[in-house]
Amino acid sequence: MEKLDTAGLTKKALQIRQDVLNMCCGAGTGHVTSSFSSIEILVALYYGGILRYDVANPGWPDRDRFIMSKGQASVLLYPILADLGYFPKEDTERFCQADGKFGVHLQHDVPGAEITSGSLGMGFGLATGMALAAQKDRKLHLVFSLLGDGECYEGSIWEAAMFAGHNRLNNLVAVIDRNYLCVTNFTENMLSLEPFEDKWRSFGWNVKAINGHSFDEIFGALEGVRSRKSSRPLAIIADTVKGKGISFMCYNPLWHGIPPSGDEAVCACSELQAKEVTS
Repeated sequence: MEKLDTAGLTKKALQIRQDVLNMCCGAGTGHVTSSFSSIEILVALYYGGILRYDVANPGWPDRDRFIMSKGQASVLLYPILADLGYFPKEDTERFCQADGKFGVHLQHDVPGAEITSGSLGMGFGLATGMALAAQKDRKLHLVFSLLGDGECYEGSIWEAAMFAGHNRLNNLVAVIDRNYLCVTNFTENMLSLEPFEDKWRSFGWNVKAINGHSFDEIFGALEGVRSRKSSRPLAIIADTVKGKGISFMCYNPLWHGIPPSGDEAVCACSELQAKEVTS
């Protein structure tokens, strides 16, 4: 895959937003807002020359592993993998359909996927195990995992974080989508995660806080990621907006897991199309 410049990445992020919205509206289900907060992160990884992968050989032993621990955003991964050529884009039109292969949560048999993503907190433990295995086998590939901030209420997240820090897994990168929202409320109202950066540092991680919608800041945080001198795993806390791209869905917990329909779907599509015209 040719590495895109900032303009190309911005255009690609808008395209993926449109694809995710169309898939979820067509199926009447899916996590639009949870996906929209993570789009720039995944676009940077897959189109910005960060992840190493081979579409023609999905099982390439030296590929980097991307683990979608934030399983509710699985619908975001499908149009990206289709766009890269892992499978025909027409397959995504059957999202959550009886004859389709793509569900709300990721299945490991989807070409380009590494795991089945179910309960929150599960994927990060798998990512940590993969990083340890790579270290023991003296492999040079990296393991990236996308987490949600609400997911960090799970005790398994901190067990894995403690394990990774203890074992000095500097081949492991955790990107935490810090959109400050859970299913029904803001994280700091439900159960405060702050001081969030300090928590990760206390578990033996290097921590960088960034704007998760800025490609410059995402690439800045990942600069030299393959040649880091630190023996610690890397946590990137990406400040994001849940529902980024559709104004009436932003900062609103009531849109969790619910795509717009009727007039609201028309408004959402129109807003994204307007961005395409002005970009």
